[in-house]
Amino acid sequence: MTELFVPRNIIVTGGAGFIGSNFVHYVVDNHPETHVTVLDALTYAGNLDNLKGIPSDRMDFVHGNICDVELLDRIVPGHDAIVHYAAESHNDNSIADPEPFVRTNVVGTYRLLEAVRKYDIRYHHISTDEVYGDLALDDPHKFTEETPYRPSSPYSSTKASSDLLVRAWTRTYGIRATISNCSNN
Repeated sequence: MTELFVPRNIIVTGGAGFIGSNFVHYVVDNHPETHVTVLDALTYAGNLDNLKGIPSDRMDFVHGNICDVELLDRIVPGHDAIVHYAAESHNDNSIADPEPFVRTNVVGTYRLLEAVRKYDIRYHHISTDEVYGDLALDDPHKFTEETPYRPSSPYSSTKASSDLLVRAWTRTYGIRATISNCSNN
């Protein structure tokens, strides 16, 4: 019988963004046994107002970048899991300047995976259905977990790259990880 995983301390990267902050509110409202540490760089997508109303004894906020190894070495120990929402996420921005997407989505994920491996904690990777490519609205086909990756923009290619890193770290190093390929969060 598989034992249920009940984390006591989690890190939520990108937790001040729209989607990440809604997850943080959900955890705080529905899992009183879990303390949340939000790690967010507060770029264009992050806003501390998104975390208003969360009791200070239930959440800590760390302003920082997921690529910062020293920061990760300071905050990861003592946590049970990382839930990774932080990402550069706008297709148009990725076409205009792909470098931040490579840095955050690929290098940042690599840094988190190395921290997970070093401190032996769980990892949940929030990705996108855009790694599978494009379908017309009236297309009868649907994406599944077996659909081949066919990214079509710098954004989707960096998210596909980060998914592949998670899969490789799971197989090669045995980290405990899951991936969500969400659609239109």
